[in-house]
Amino acid sequence: MQLPFSHLTTVVALSGLLLAHAGTAQAGRVELGAAAAQADLTLGCLYPMTERAAIYGQDSIAGIQVALSELQAEREAGQLVPRMRVIIDDDQSKASYGTSLARAFIRKDGVQVLCGMVSSGVAIAVSQLAREEKVLMIGTDHASSRMTLENGHRYYFRVTNDTWTSMAAGAHYLKALQARTGWKRLAFIGPDYEYGHVSRDDLHEALRQLGVKFEDVTELWPRLYEPDYSAYIAALEQAKPDIIVSALWGGDFHAFVKQAAGTRLFETSRLANFDTGGNYDFLVSLGDKAPPGLILSARHHNNWPQTPRNKSFVERFHTLTGRYPTYAAEGAYTGVMVLARASQKAGGATDTESLVSALEGLEIALPEDPPGFVSRIDPLTHQIQQTQAVGTPVRNDDYPPARLMLGEWSVYSAQDLLPDPAVRARRQATPIRNPEGHAP
Repeated sequence: MQLPFSHLTTVVALSGLLLAHAGTAQAGRVELGAAAAQADLTLGCLYPMTERAAIYGQDSIAGIQVALSELQAEREAGQLVPRMRVIIDDDQSKASYGTSLARAFIRKDGVQVLCGMVSSGVAIAVSQLAREEKVLMIGTDHASSRMTLENGHRYYFRVTNDTWTSMAAGAHYLKALQARTGWKRLAFIGPDYEYGHVSRDDLHEALRQLGVKFEDVTELWPRLYEPDYSAYIAALEQAKPDIIVSALWGGDFHAFVKQAAGTRLFETSRLANFDTGGNYDFLVSLGDKAPPGLILSARHHNNWPQTPRNKSFVERFHTLTGRYPTYAAEGAYTGVMVLARASQKAGGATDTESLVSALEGLEIALPEDPPGFVSRIDPLTHQIQQTQAVGTPVRNDDYPPARLMLGEWSVYSAQDLLPDPAVRARRQATPIRNPEGHAP
């Protein structure tokens, strides 16, 4: 629904100081929504607020604000909507610190739902805590497919694309590209932790399932927040791949592409990033000219799909913040909205078991859904199932300061991207258990 400007004005007035604070990329606790005494549901969200990933924390806060204002408008229109209190703090992209913060949320703040997290390493550690404490956890950003497969459990749900979804879309794209160009030599570069390694595994498995034959010429593993990629770029130049698939994200991907643009790498190899590369902040960083051959996607796009729902979300975010969102904003927005819809589905209940039951199989219309499709949470894996679009940078001045946006889209349906039985068996080997110990 389109949020009335009266509600947006109120949100802007109340959140001006918050956004000014977030813009300085400083860590600090933020509370949004209902007061503790009036809240039906209390969320504790963990996001990075410092270093290269700070923009994702800032945009997640704003995405949550857009969701809360939308729910407030629904409540005022007479709909049954839970009153939410949302506490947000900086997890510093560190697993041990994030786990301590989540534990404090539960024990000191009475948090009923943990949410957020950009780093898959942080998310895996916090998910284990959620499992032990039997606390619901909604993943809004991190992407390792192991979160819903090998490490999945009854209390964990993810509401954005995972590495399998993104790499399956990439595999479809690369299969079609191979039919046109005959490429053979493939290289991979990703951060040396959970997310990077699972991205590589999922890409290779998806290519195998589609029957794509390739030569794996090199795999490179820089550390997270690596400042100097010159040695990795030299290794790629020496390996001479036709295609480089990158799982670097955020500022790391920006830095890698900027440093590689000063070499001859893009003269001989095409660079693809199927999970995070098409994010708005990266497109802004390109200026008015992209290196040749980039193939990109992301978990949300400002200019795709061109539906009233997506246009409304982007406009509301822009009215609130004065800028356009990265995909983290839509992920955080979705985390709040799925909880509201689950509570509505459960007749207004907000207890953990009712929400878990309602989330399994939940269908929800989201900004990233193209016409005729509605996102759905898989009741087995607890992974949301969505369409994904892959594109290339083209000139577009509609979302300043970006001068380029993605276009020339290849779109893959959620059905195209479903894991086959061999992949799903990774979850079946560790089934979800309910409190009595039985698989549902």
